[in-house]
Amino acid sequence: MSTQKILKVGNSLGITLPSNLVKDLSLKPGDNVQVQRELNSSLTVSFVDSHQLSLGLTPKRRQ
Repeated sequence: MSTQKILKVGNSLGITLPSNLVKDLSLKPGDNVQVQRELNSSLTVSFVDSHQLSLGLTPKRRQ
């Protein structure tokens, strides 16, 4: 677990992501994120556009 800062982004707030998480999930600017508020004041974040490969799969080569 890491501690991240909340930043002002226009009229909204944003949270930075650790670079190793961004790399591991192959996240790109513009990817969609689902955020769900839990009853215990925590958030669940799901990276729906993650380009991470599932275990056992390999990328197809483009020809």
